[in-house]
Amino acid sequence: MRKPNLIFILADDLGWGDLSCYGRPDYQTPHLDRLASEGARLTDCYSGSATCSPTRISFFTGRYPARHPAGLAEPLLHGIHGSTLGLEPGFPALPRLLSQAGYRCGLFGKWHCGEGGDFGPLKSGFDEFYGVESTGAAYFSYRDESGRFLGRDGEAESEPGRYLTHALSDRASDFIARNCDQPFYLSLHYTAPHWLWEAPFHDSEDAVERSSGTGGGSIAIYAEMMRALDEGVGQVLDTVRRLGLDGDTLVVFTSDNGGERYSYHYPLTGYIRLLREGGIRVPGIVRWPGRIPAAQVCDQVAITMDWTATFLAAAAARPDPAYPLDGVDLLPVLAGEMSCFERTLYWRTPTASAVRRGPWKWLNQLDTGAERLFNLKRDVREYADFRDTHPDILASLREAFSAWEQEMLPRPSPVSQAPNPNIDFKIY
Repeated sequence: MRKPNLIFILADDLGWGDLSCYGRPDYQTPHLDRLASEGARLTDCYSGSATCSPTRISFFTGRYPARHPAGLAEPLLHGIHGSTLGLEPGFPALPRLLSQAGYRCGLFGKWHCGEGGDFGPLKSGFDEFYGVESTGAAYFSYRDESGRFLGRDGEAESEPGRYLTHALSDRASDFIARNCDQPFYLSLHYTAPHWLWEAPFHDSEDAVERSSGTGGGSIAIYAEMMRALDEGVGQVLDTVRRLGLDGDTLVVFTSDNGGERYSYHYPLTGYIRLLREGGIRVPGIVRWPGRIPAAQVCDQVAITMDWTATFLAAAAARPDPAYPLDGVDLLPVLAGEMSCFERTLYWRTPTASAVRRGPWKWLNQLDTGAERLFNLKRDVREYADFRDTHPDILASLREAFSAWEQEMLPRPSPVSQAPNPNIDFKIY
């Protein structure tokens, strides 16, 4: 029996409500909506962190980012961390484990798990890589705000070509077509809709506006960026259908953290970098025709590391026993073989701590001294504080976090979270 193909599509800084199937009111995402209608749409899906590189570390390792030195940076930044931190080549990361299980592995898009000669996708088990190693890149020049060129084809610099979202979709589709006769694992990590704010317009006025970087952007530009992402997902899925691989392919779509200034989070509050729901609750869509029933809306609480465990289980591959997974295989729930189950999840940044168990969420904001207890089923906006009426639950979650933190690396100093004028603003 053929092992299933695995496709993991990761958006960058996509807010929980930024797809029309999650409520976005001002534009449509028909291809992603179709993906949701053909599988399961999760309502309570979380990222491993409130920033991008720790979440990517959590996906590739299947473990909480705080277990790994590179996962402590919020996020990895070239000017601060240089080439000193990253996912070590010897780590039994997901692509390496899948490669050992007979998969051809390709990453197209954003890596952001360490750059320079000591780190990189090809050193962590991927057979192919095209995209950017570091954080936000301009969509036409493939450069960051300092002018540093980020584009890579393998380990060599690549020439800027098409609008980056289009280029990634093309390369991902080509990878599928070239590897359709064997099991493949495709990580398609779009840089969209992360700043810089650039959209594939063609008239001169928009060309000027799209070049204004973190200080610019608009709702219209954001919508065009999302349209390009949605069409790219449609292109990749059309390639899967055309090759007759639908029933043999497990597809997951999600985001690395919550959104930024142009995202739609309602009814959530918060945004990227915060441990409020808007910073860590993200879209989660899963499709596997014949295995996962269509048109599901699933309220199973899930987190980034679960996709690692789910992929390994689907591929009949095992994690390294020296690095046990923190994620769980969600296929039994998504396939209707078992009911949703309660679990406890943890998050930590240099300035905040959070725990979710059932409907309850404990949030401790270290920089302000505010400690709160929320019931997300009664108030997903996180305004009603239950700490005085339910002190037993508050104490239980606080103690659970303390025990969990004993297993993690020490909390980093807030200095590792460098300010960014694009996202350091209030948006409650």
